Parts: sequence; structure tokens; C-alpha cells
Amino acid sequence: MATTNKQGAPGRKKKSARKRRKIKVIVFIIEILILLVVLAALYVSLKMEKIDSGLKIDKEELDFNIKLPEVEETLDQYTTIALFGLDNRSNGNFQSGNSDVIMVASINNKTKEVKLASVYRDTYLNITEDDGYRKANAAYNRGGPRQAINMLNTNLDLNITDYVAVDFNAVARAVDTLGGVEIELTNQEASLINGYIDEVAELTGKEANHLWSGGTYNLDGVQATAYARIRYTAGSDFKRTERQRLVIQKMVEKALASDLGTINNLIDEVFPYISTSFTNLELLDLAKDAFSYSLGENTGFPFELEAKDIKNAGDCVVAVDLASNVDQLHAFLYENEEYEVSKTVQEISDHIVEVTGLARDEDSDNAAE
Repeated sequence: MATTNKQGAPGRKKKSARKRRKIKVIVFIIEILILLVVLAALYVSLKMEKIDSGLKIDKEELDFNIKLPEVEETLDQYTTIALFGLDNRSNGNFQSGNSDVIMVASINNKTKEVKLASVYRDTYLNITEDDGYRKANAAYNRGGPRQAINMLNTNLDLNITDYVAVDFNAVARAVDTLGGVEIELTNQEASLINGYIDEVAELTGKEANHLWSGGTYNLDGVQATAYARIRYTAGSDFKRTERQRLVIQKMVEKALASDLGTINNLIDEVFPYISTSFTNLELLDLAKDAFSYSLGENTGFPFELEAKDIKNAGDCVVAVDLASNVDQLHAFLYENEEYEVSKTVQEISDHIVEVTGLARDEDSDNAAE
């Protein structure tokens, strides 16, 4: 028995040693995996820090018209974000400036479909209680993103709490990093684009490559930004918002088809020229589904409108009437065909009719003065 015990001891020791080595290997592998996760998180965090964290909007400081539970329940199925493009001739300044691009993005939390609605910059709206009724793009200039969000919420019955703002640099750098965007220009657009190209090139410090005739081009960053700014063609500002949405559509298509290296470069190039109320964790939460998003329909707002020169506001776009247009907006963004506007929006709508004399013709379904 003693012999057996002496002979068995070394075997047990060898097995025990192998087991300890195996455990050490497993622990080492787990440590490596944990380290990789930590490094990845740190890497993403460093990337996110490139973004101007801007202004974290406190919900208590925002205006919301919507109180009905069934309406809030519908809106809670979507993430609604305000997008602002600033034309302040001062890259990197996101505290003020006319927001010549005003978009509302609704993300269906279930399907991940994104819809975009451009609010025409000259739309006559109640921008605040103090400032009264002005062009929509004045809200950001007078009170930054908080006032611009409040303007959208108050006039359109929205529940926006977050925003993303960009300037010329962000768009130009993003397009260049993605390798350009393919867009067809008309002869009229080509005849106007070079003036915008020169201005954008000067503001961004990039090269100005002129275009001389209509056709299909792979536009570089400066050209694409200039294209999105063209205003004086048939359709005026309405057509310009179409161009803006087309550039975004082309950029999204390019980004979704890109590899991780390109996305990494995109973050490095663009994030320093973006301001947002989202925290790093909120951005990561949105980013985890990045390749699940699909760009759906886009439109301009108001749907039914008239142009009007209004005292103390200038040449404006007037929704005819605002209440019916907000109904249509909710049907578009949230597929809510049964929506009824709040008392606040109805009062704003009635005031605009009183000031402008532009009322909805219920019989012909057209605007009449």
C-alpha cells in the first residue's frame, strides 16, 4: 500500500500542475479579452471626446405641448433629433449663428428607419415668447440650440431633447473622407455653384475645384457643401433643402458601404466639427445599431405654403395653415394619421392667419388669401 501511495503521488502532482497551468491559461485569455474590451472602450471614448459636447439640454428647460398619454406613447416609439447646419462664417462656433439647415430626424426605435423633414429656414413661426414671430432660422442665432429646439417643439408639437449641429467644415471633411458623393447637376446649378465653391474653400481652407457644365460628378467635400447651399434656382430655398437632403442621403449610403478604416477616419476628421447634446454613452448606444439604420423618405415643411412679405420679419414662408401642416408632419414622421394638434399649436396657427391673412381654403383644399 505504501508503495502504491508513493508511486501515485507524483501522478497526482503532475495532474495538479497541468490543471493549474490550464487554469492560468484560461485566466490569461480572459484577462486579454477584458483588456481588449477595455482598450476598445477607451478608444471609442477618446474618439467621442473629439466631439464638442456642446450643451446638455435639461428637459426642465425645454417646452413641450404634448400632454395626452396616447400621443406621448406614439412619440416614445421614436427617437427624434434636431439637426442644425450653421451658416455663421465662423467654423467651430456652435453657440449662435443662423441655422440655414433645420432638419427633424425621426428614428423608428423598432425598425431603425430614419425619416428627415427639412423645416424651411424662412418659415414664419413663434421663435420665443420674448422674440415673438420671426423666421425659423433666427431662433438658433438668438438663443443657441436650446431656443432652436424649443421653437421646433412649440410650433410643431414635438418632444425633442437632443440636437446635432455642424458647420461647413464637418460636411466638407466628411464627404472627402468618404471619397466624394455622386450627384447630377443641372446646367443652372453648374452656372451658380462656383461662387459657393470659392466661399466654402476659403472658409474651410480647402482647394476650390470649379465645375463648368451640368452632368453627373463625384463631388468633393467643397463642391458637395457648395451644392447644398445653392439657392437661386427655380424652387429657391425649397429646392435647396432638397439638395441638402440629397447630400445627406448620398453620404449615408457611402458610410454604410464603407469599411471600418474609413469609419475610423471619418470620426477623426468630422467629430471635431460637430456639436451635440448627446453624452458619450448615448452616442455609443446610437452607434451600436449604426449599420441597422436605413434612410427612409424625406420631405420639406411646411407642405402647403405661401410666400409673404411680413412687417418686422421680411420675406417669409407661411404655413397655410400651421395646424393642418403639423397634422401632416406627424403623419409623415410618426405614421400617426389620427393626430390632433395641441391647443398651443392651434393658437399659433390662428395668430399667423390673423397676421398674414393667409387661411386654408377647406373647400378646395388650397391656400387662399
